[in-house]
Amino acid sequence: MVKVLFACGREPDYVRNAMVLRALRANFAVVTVTETRRGSLTLRLAIIALRLLRALRHPHDLVYLGFYAHPLVPLVRRLTAAPILFDAFVSTYDTLCFDRGVLAPNSPGGRLAFQLDQAASASAEGVLLDTRAHAEYFRQTFGLRAPAVHHLYVGCDEALFYPRPAQPSDFFTVLFYGTYQPLHGVETIIRAAARLAPERRIRFRIIGAGAAYRSARALGEQLGTDNIEFCDPVPFAQLPNEIAQADICLGGPFGSSGKAQRVITGKTFQFIAMGKPTIVSDSPANRELLVHARSALMCPPADPQALAETVRELYTSPSLRQAIGSGGLELFRTRLAARHIAGDLAKIIQRVMTNTAQINPA
Repeated sequence: MVKVLFACGREPDYVRNAMVLRALRANFAVVTVTETRRGSLTLRLAIIALRLLRALRHPHDLVYLGFYAHPLVPLVRRLTAAPILFDAFVSTYDTLCFDRGVLAPNSPGGRLAFQLDQAASASAEGVLLDTRAHAEYFRQTFGLRAPAVHHLYVGCDEALFYPRPAQPSDFFTVLFYGTYQPLHGVETIIRAAARLAPERRIRFRIIGAGAAYRSARALGEQLGTDNIEFCDPVPFAQLPNEIAQADICLGGPFGSSGKAQRVITGKTFQFIAMGKPTIVSDSPANRELLVHARSALMCPPADPQALAETVRELYTSPSLRQAIGSGGLELFRTRLAARHIAGDLAKIIQRVMTNTAQINPA
């Protein structure tokens, strides 16, 4: 059996890493090098680097570097002749310079972020992203060979996210949860809620915290919205209960950045796995999997009026809600369940190993 050495920079229970580990273990012998402590990413990466020095001395057929392992890839490249599959998942350069706007692209920090993405990608035989749109961005931005770049949808934990009954309620709940990053477009959600204020039965429930939380609350107060409940973050295991009580779920992302066009949010997979009617942005990434009016309803990103109208459309049509929820659940079961993700990843690893053997024959 092929032996895979797995390491990641973020915690192994981070959704992307947890789902990949489960998929790897379905078909490969897996040895893990991880660190569970929270806090400093720099410290965690240093600990993992030291552990890799030891682990790489033992036989392995492929090294899988999960999220966030960007700084580790060049180091591992020097220490092993085995092929490396680098799960980039996101671009540091794109996230910091364009999505969050904390660095100017041509600043020293921006150039360093670009070089980090480029060096990590160039050091691996295969680079893995979360969507085809994101994979294409990496190819074009960092000059990668097309055969070296792949995509793998993240899916979700079916032991947690599955259809379950809701408790009766006098209100019609529209649910969103997130970390208030620009990507999410929480401002769009709040402005859409304000437009729906006359519909007294509709209530928005926004769960989470983050950098833009205070400005989001201030916007809600400025618009005089009394139909939004801002809630603190909840434990991950509690999310299915929150989703179960919702009538509509907002997958988004509703931000206007290029990154928002290239990703499918992890919450979208969770929502459709639970059979919930879900609203997403009309983006290239979402269109890779979802079909408007069949598995989700799509609306333009950063458009509060369009989002409000889409919510109202679902609110007024129970039959449409049923159809969208059923269509999303069917998509998940036939394309995104754990067995499909495991099979897709096994094929990617086989291609990486075959391509490496052809380029570097023994």
